[in-house]
Amino acid sequence: MHIASLGVSKFCFLISLAFCGFLLLIPVLKPPAHQVDLPKPRPQCLPISRSLESLELKDIFIAVKTTKKYHRSRLKLLIETFQQYLHLQTYIFTDSEDVALGIQSGVTLINTNCSAAHTRQALCCKMSVEYDKFIESQKKWFCHVDDDNYMVLPSLLRLLSSYHHSQDVYLGRPSLDHPIEAAEKVKNNGMATPVKFWFATGGAGFCISRGLALKMSPWASLGNFITTAEKIRLPDDCTIGYIIEVLLDVHLTHTYLFHSHLENLHTLPIGTVLQQTTFYNFPESQFTYVSVSKCNSGHSGPGRFKTVHCLLYPDAGRCPEQQESLPREY
Repeated sequence: MHIASLGVSKFCFLISLAFCGFLLLIPVLKPPAHQVDLPKPRPQCLPISRSLESLELKDIFIAVKTTKKYHRSRLKLLIETFQQYLHLQTYIFTDSEDVALGIQSGVTLINTNCSAAHTRQALCCKMSVEYDKFIESQKKWFCHVDDDNYMVLPSLLRLLSSYHHSQDVYLGRPSLDHPIEAAEKVKNNGMATPVKFWFATGGAGFCISRGLALKMSPWASLGNFITTAEKIRLPDDCTIGYIIEVLLDVHLTHTYLFHSHLENLHTLPIGTVLQQTTFYNFPESQFTYVSVSKCNSGHSGPGRFKTVHCLLYPDAGRCPEQQESLPREY
């Protein structure tokens, strides 16, 4: 009996083992199911640049450098365009009194009493006054442009709002594709060594945060800017770069939103015109109103003050009634 029972148990065990093996083979024996394409992951968008502080135009000190020679040409055009929106923010630094122009335009003209000559010393003299006036203003940002620059205000606000004025920020565009070399860096012990550094060209415009500007004070305030420039024997915009990059060890933030006369603006895609921050102008005799469709033609380009101004403010005075406008997605 015991032996028979043992045989039955072994037989049942083998049957169970075979059944389990059959169950494991069932998925293999099934015909291949039709494969369904899995949904592809959505492309990840670049993060939107969030403002670090709430910024208004009144927080920006815009310094325009000019000379009496251009009061009735370049300066008049500036006043007719973007400066009509910037009476409280724009300060025009020149080398001669012009009471009539100041009264007519309502802008602030500051006679620097510097030379009208286009020399390194005269340019540094005006920049020295610009710096001191900015520090007195208590404004958050110092932006310098020449009298042949047009500034796109919405773009400027958007750019500066992505930083904080208490940070060390130096924004601009170099005119060279390599750092410039200064003759010397004067150390505390009186020794001098050659140095290389980047600088933002004044011909395209540049902006400096108040936090960084205050740190420049030992080499820039109360006439010290002129002294510093004489030590390295370079123009005003180069001296700004020298103080910031060499003496303060803060790097220039390169941006391609600033444009100078060294570039060909005809290559800019029409849809990006209002995304830029500054443009240079063409010779005064060529100022005309042009439609958007002609912005990139050889005769008239997007750098014209009046063209860009009318695209931004189609209801502004002196704009054609049928002036086209660019898409506002900027």
